[in-house]
Amino acid sequence: MDRVVEQGIQGVSALATTGEGSLTGGRPAPGGTDRRRRRSTAGWLLFPSLTLVLAGLILPLALMARTSVAHFDAASPDLVGFTLENYARFFGEPFYLMILARTLLVALSCTAICLVLGVPAAFVISRVESRTLKTALILATIIPLLMGNAVRAAGWMVLLADKGLINSALLSAGLIAEPVRILYTGSAVVIGLIAVLLPFMVISLESVFENIGTAYEEAAQTMGAPPWTAFFRVTLPLAMPGVFSGCLLCFVLAMNAYATPVLIGGPSFQMMAPKVFEQAIKVYNWPFAATIALVLMAVTLVLSVASSLALQKRYGVL
Repeated sequence: MDRVVEQGIQGVSALATTGEGSLTGGRPAPGGTDRRRRRSTAGWLLFPSLTLVLAGLILPLALMARTSVAHFDAASPDLVGFTLENYARFFGEPFYLMILARTLLVALSCTAICLVLGVPAAFVISRVESRTLKTALILATIIPLLMGNAVRAAGWMVLLADKGLINSALLSAGLIAEPVRILYTGSAVVIGLIAVLLPFMVISLESVFENIGTAYEEAAQTMGAPPWTAFFRVTLPLAMPGVFSGCLLCFVLAMNAYATPVLIGGPSFQMMAPKVFEQAIKVYNWPFAATIALVLMAVTLVLSVASSLALQKRYGVL
């Protein structure tokens, strides 16, 4: 009897190996074919997006990299030769390193201030129970984004000028004897950029706080934690993905800001993006302009990736 059972098992194994005993007669199951067909269709759907990325990002970056190592010839726009003198000029002259350091300082300052202002604002909005009031607050937050940066910068110029509204109010109140220099300073640029970037921070954080809900805070308070302790020890760590997204967005936008530094900072307060425009359009030195742009992009990318890795190591999130 045992021999018969053993022979039966061997026969079934042989049929399974050859596929002759399968219900489909050795042919692949219909479900597998459908899955492969769906994968093929999904691949074709990605083709337009990949083509757009290739044509709109990869190729221009490659061209810019080639331009950055070309000789500058004011008499000819052609890319001639190969040289690293543009990079040597940038990193060898303290003037350009100072502009890079200033840009980093402004971007980090704006990001930190936006975080300090955005966290409480986003938290309050997320805890509003009235849907009508919450919608009104969100609309009030994003309305400034409906205007261009140049329009907003022009408004700040009216406020911060020597004879602007702020100085006029201070003079009328007797708080100052003469106008205070605010426009065309680093402080004015930071103020203008914060007005541009703060809505991005608030919107990024509000949705995260709303998804977290109040259950964790209530549980912490039930265990005896004060509201502030519950927020900083429970809610805020849970919101770190949103905090990182908001900070990254503000930092990248501040590093590459153009209209606000040009209009509010003026020629006395130079940053990287306006310097790229100056070298490309006014001086016609496209190789050096490409060098500045690539350095700006590389510094922004390195700092963004480093902060992402640090956050992942600390909180286990990207």
